[in-house]
Amino acid sequence: MAQQREPDTWAHGRAYESYVGRWSREIAPRFLEWLRQPPGLRWLDVGCGTGALSAAIIEQAMPATVDGVDPSEGFLEAAVTELGNRVTFHRAGAEALPIDDDSIDVVVSGLALNFVPDPDRGLAEMTRVAVGGGVVAAYVWDYAERMELMRWFWDAAGDLDPVAAELDERERFAEFTPEALTWRFAGAGLLDVETTGIEIPTVFRDFDDYWTPFLGGQGVAPAYAMMLDESARGRLRERLRKLLPVEDDGTIRLVARAWAVRGIVAG
Repeated sequence: MAQQREPDTWAHGRAYESYVGRWSREIAPRFLEWLRQPPGLRWLDVGCGTGALSAAIIEQAMPATVDGVDPSEGFLEAAVTELGNRVTFHRAGAEALPIDDDSIDVVVSGLALNFVPDPDRGLAEMTRVAVGGGVVAAYVWDYAERMELMRWFWDAAGDLDPVAAELDERERFAEFTPEALTWRFAGAGLLDVETTGIEIPTVFRDFDDYWTPFLGGQGVAPAYAMMLDESARGRLRERLRKLLPVEDDGTIRLVARAWAVRGIVAG
């Protein structure tokens, strides 16, 4: 069914926004409410993408400074367009942060840690740049169960194509459960590690509002959808149309859950 396997695609900010970015902007403020950090701190957003979490930090946390790091030029361009010089952006990967040791009070990563090629190295870097007593925290989607817009997609794709199982985030990111995140943060030397689940509603106006973002090619599921030939993509679309829980008014009401984790830097 699939023509060839493609890597994850993260290049075009506008397409990402219509797919997951709009929901990222809903969950970021709730993550910050859970962190409960005082004003006047120095923040670093690792894997800042199009700037959803950085924007929430500016709006809610009253920071002294905010830096953002991401390897995608396209995503950084979208972030700069929105946030300008209110955030200092750096193009780099999480495993080699261009930030001095012991220089950041709160290091966060929103919906990105699972995409870092070496997440333990990335977490070590996040810990390196944080001050003693500072906070390192992250959140990732619950791909196994409650990131429902993706869950419905992959379940439908798996019904039609065994190759889909190789790309399904449920399998790829099985090590990002609350228990595994706790162990990973503790293994990085962080203290008082806590986890929680954060849920938001993801309501789509109609089927097209749900389906069209998968045609943007940004993210794992959209990249898979655009690997398919037109006929196969049409079969997947119709399979989803039959499976999704559509309300009488045409809306599709789903839920997105993220697992959040935080720890304190020894010092």
